[in-house]
Amino acid sequence: MGYGNWDDTAYRAAKTFRASRGLDDFGYTAEMRSEPYGRWRPHPALDPLGVDVRECRDSAEHGHSLPIAVLFDVTGSMGRVPRIMQDKLGKLHGLLQRKGYARDPQILFGAIGDADSDRVPLQIGQFESDNRMDEQLRRIFLEGGGGGQKSESYELAAYFMATHVVTDAWEKRGKRGYLFLIGDELNKPHLPVRHIRNVIGDNVGRNIAVDSIYRELAERWHVYYVLPNESSYFDDPDIADHWRALLGQNFLKLDDPAAVCELIALTIGLEENTVDLDTGLADLRDVGSTTESTAVGKALAAHGPRALPSGH
Repeated sequence: MGYGNWDDTAYRAAKTFRASRGLDDFGYTAEMRSEPYGRWRPHPALDPLGVDVRECRDSAEHGHSLPIAVLFDVTGSMGRVPRIMQDKLGKLHGLLQRKGYARDPQILFGAIGDADSDRVPLQIGQFESDNRMDEQLRRIFLEGGGGGQKSESYELAAYFMATHVVTDAWEKRGKRGYLFLIGDELNKPHLPVRHIRNVIGDNVGRNIAVDSIYRELAERWHVYYVLPNESSYFDDPDIADHWRALLGQNFLKLDDPAAVCELIALTIGLEENTVDLDTGLADLRDVGSTTESTAVGKALAAHGPRALPSGH
């Protein structure tokens, strides 16, 4: 994985072709919806069960790979937000490269549900550098479930990223990757053994505290939580308090969910010290993301790169 380069023209052509044939951008979701509930399952390419590691490695084409993981909540409270994001996330790699925000980015996409109630509570793709990342997005199952208790299994996704991902950026260069969790609810109170065993397959012996998972994760990742508008809990102060306690200023509220690609790209550029905020917002306007630049500017206005609570 991680070979090749992103092609905007091929991305647009594939999208136009699907629209002309009446094909769903989330083709795997359409396939699963035609099956009985009891047969719903993750696409084999995104199933975390039994996975040893997901790897982000250097290659002859990309000698300084930078791992970027984007995992978004696909439960019912997110409404149409996942589809809005899918329309833009495929362009993330191109935006990062066009403006030089990141050298050799490799992007993994995945999805988060509720391990207490969903058939498919976690989906994890591969790190890619070309248009196969769009294939990952189209293979994600938008289950639309959730348990209705204002919490989803973000901590299960965080555990996977902390324990089942290997990157050359860290092993060779001591460089952290970027993890963006996009959702609108709380973590579970703790990570139960049964969730780890049933969904990932690890034979662990005890439940794990949520804060300890994020502490371990932050050793090798810059971790951000993005709360997009048009989700059920956008204005709920409990959500903001919960995530700020874990991630400090790396909790970001985004007024326009269609600006998620631009927000991620500029956040990485700021952290990599390849752009400042004003220049980055001008860059977004330059590539035609004028409306999105307003939402991104507001989300990042109070954000200081590397601003994590002490101990992270």
